[in-house]
Amino acid sequence: MMIQEIIAFIILILALAFLIRKFFFKKKSDKNCGSGDNCGCS
Repeated sequence: MMIQEIIAFIILILALAFLIRKFFFKKKSDKNCGSGDNCGCS
């Protein structure tokens, strides 16, 4: 394999790992939002 193929493969793996982490491992908010308008949650 040429060095360009190795670098492209590493970048692909990092991009997939970022997307999987972003969409499937969302952190739950610990804030308890009531019915107020400016509770700070979005």
